[in-house]
Amino acid sequence: MDNSTKEIFFVLQGVDDTRTNKQIYFALALLTYLLTVFSNLMLITTIFLDKTLHEPMYFFICNLCVNGIYGSSGFYPKLLVDLLSEICLISYTGCLIQVFVIYNYMFCEFTNLTVMAYDRYVAICKPLQYQSIITPQRAGRLVLLIWLVCLLEVSVGTILTSILPICGYEINRPYCFNVAVVKLACTETPLNRTFGAVLMMFYFAQAVYIVITYIYIIRASLRSKAGQGKFMQTCLPHLVTFINFALSVTFDIMYEFFGNSNTNVAFRNILAVQFLIVPPLLNPVIYGMKLSRIRMSLMKILNQGVRALT
Repeated sequence: MDNSTKEIFFVLQGVDDTRTNKQIYFALALLTYLLTVFSNLMLITTIFLDKTLHEPMYFFICNLCVNGIYGSSGFYPKLLVDLLSEICLISYTGCLIQVFVIYNYMFCEFTNLTVMAYDRYVAICKPLQYQSIITPQRAGRLVLLIWLVCLLEVSVGTILTSILPICGYEINRPYCFNVAVVKLACTETPLNRTFGAVLMMFYFAQAVYIVITYIYIIRASLRSKAGQGKFMQTCLPHLVTFINFALSVTFDIMYEFFGNSNTNVAFRNILAVQFLIVPPLLNPVIYGMKLSRIRMSLMKILNQGVRALT
């Protein structure tokens, strides 16, 4: 099938099997999306308005929230439309756009968590050098670098996928995913597989780096009560966030092994959407509840809003 002469439409599988309770699924998906956007926006607004939070660690948290909204917006709108449609179709162009956004969200999330691990390592293990190593300007450049590197990676991957001749039309997920699209190619895809393997090794190395970094952080924190308190206050939320995202990605990997036609549809869908739903929803809760400075600032802003309304 020639991609250049004819518009291709893909059928997204999974959502079709929810037809009997589509109103309930639609309401739940809409509520989750609104909660995700609202909670992340609240955290972004709090950090933006409170100048005492204009520090590197909070820049990275803010970037995590921006990325959460970005990734959710690449998934939920199409899902909501599909839940109200008879047939779940997506155009070839729309599919590539969704692939681009979802992968960009994944890569930015992981890279941001890696940078945050380095930030906490310097704060705990080299506290006297923290102000000189992690400056606000350097943190801003790191955030920009995160987006530029991830955009480059995703652009290359999406371009490699876009030049493939497509012979299939069914995608075994409720959203477009690059691996699923590549499987529909009419030819062998050695370049795509090689590039994918390189990216997997790159992000696996990041995961190993985060684990090793936290081994050093925990060892340093155990030496004093002050260090333990600092770890519980500023490092534990990040560690929980990393575990949360890592588990969600693991569910997605499990989908590739267990997401066949013989597996329960609801179970397949849960595995497939974990990393798109759970991290963006829980990240602002984890940081908003655990970090006292954010919590106090958020309560202050909410109180000011209530007084203004009354």
